[in-house]
Amino acid sequence: MSDFDFQSFNLALNQEYIELDLFHYGLAKFSPEEFEEAGLSADYQFLIEYMADQEVGHAKLISDIIYPNGAKQCQYQYPFNTVREFIDFCQKLTRWGESGVYGFLPHLDNRAPAELLINSITTEARQQMIFRQFEGLFPMAVYFIAGIPQAWAWTLLAPYLVHCPAENPHIEWQNFPALDIVNNPSGIRDDSKAAVSTNVSALSYPGMEVQFKWENPGKTVSYDGKYTTSTSAGAPKYALWVSQLNSTYTPLYDIKDNCASTKQPDGRVFGDGTAPIWNDTMFIALTDDNVFITPYNISLVNPHIVAGPAIYQAG
Repeated sequence: MSDFDFQSFNLALNQEYIELDLFHYGLAKFSPEEFEEAGLSADYQFLIEYMADQEVGHAKLISDIIYPNGAKQCQYQYPFNTVREFIDFCQKLTRWGESGVYGFLPHLDNRAPAELLINSITTEARQQMIFRQFEGLFPMAVYFIAGIPQAWAWTLLAPYLVHCPAENPHIEWQNFPALDIVNNPSGIRDDSKAAVSTNVSALSYPGMEVQFKWENPGKTVSYDGKYTTSTSAGAPKYALWVSQLNSTYTPLYDIKDNCASTKQPDGRVFGDGTAPIWNDTMFIALTDDNVFITPYNISLVNPHIVAGPAIYQAG
């Protein structure tokens, strides 16, 4: 395998391990009664357990592909205290896990393991949709699922790794400064219940003011103090919205002290009567330029990223 292939698969393996741990952790942390209160019956709880078992298989597959140099499981930290927050984090983490693989699959040098990873990530796509159903969100609010570069997936994943075995290979992808969406819409509702489908409307709307704050580069992140955030970009000028087949820039305003705002764009995938572009669980990053990118070469924007990406819960 090329170094590009190895580093891509090593990142994917670290993603599979946190999913495996996360699903088991949530089931152990909360009582059956707490799950029941959120509308998650014993059958639904078993499905979460089975999804954890799927992750055992995914981790085994990737470990075998890059044997004997693959990572081992780490220790993690999680940002939730309730069942609903647990489910919300699961659907966001599986989104960037899924999109992170879509981003590098067509660029792999070795096509044979690419086929095996497709067999794995198609299952993860189903997991992401199921967690949306568990949260009471509309399960499939888009026509297409966007891919993101490895550095984006690693930036999102890195804060949750606390300690890893010393022999784990260093993850070579860049860590960008963290981006916080201050008024990020939330899919967590006290009265929400698990459902196969609901008629819940979008959580955001075109023209909505979205507020950001972000960190400076040079912060130590992720496990054992081994990683530092960095950027080669200049001053922030745009918010880059990545959803479906689209990457769209909107200008920032009120830029001061690592804070800024923008307006959520409008638009539909193929014009009137088709799906809104800005929906579902999507990505936003801040950039210093509005360089042209396509779904295939989105990593060309990396030198221009000031901070992010962050997960935006548009619907």
